[in-house]
Amino acid sequence: MHDLPGQLSVEELAELFGGRTRFVELLAERADPLGEARGLLRELPEAEQVEALNAHPPIGARGLTGRSGAEQGSDDDAAVLERLAELNERYEAMFGFRFLVFVNRRPRREIVPVLEARLARPRSEELETGLDELVAIARDRAATG
Repeated sequence: MHDLPGQLSVEELAELFGGRTRFVELLAERADPLGEARGLLRELPEAEQVEALNAHPPIGARGLTGRSGAEQGSDDDAAVLERLAELNERYEAMFGFRFLVFVNRRPRREIVPVLEARLARPRSEELETGLDELVAIARDRAATG
């Protein structure tokens, strides 16, 4: 495993966290951004937490490129992609933010039951889980280069 980097630029952090957000801008000011990410996320107003989550593309979105495309694998089964699109839509309508999960190179079909189960949870729990998943994704991206 690679050592996690210390201070990172806004651009580097935007790559790790899915996009440039207020959270990323604040994190770039920290000496140990990946070490401090969870704590900073907890301090932010909910609107900025949601912005950070929504910077990521939806799980199973068609035509993903770059890191997200590689992380989500090549499971392009039409039925799986349709089911993920349907579940993502329900999730966002129910919770008001994007579903995030550390895929860890699992095929998309393995994410379907995870998303189904998380639809049954309370919003507050989902927000906390989503923020944890956001940091896990970024830390993995930093470690694997």
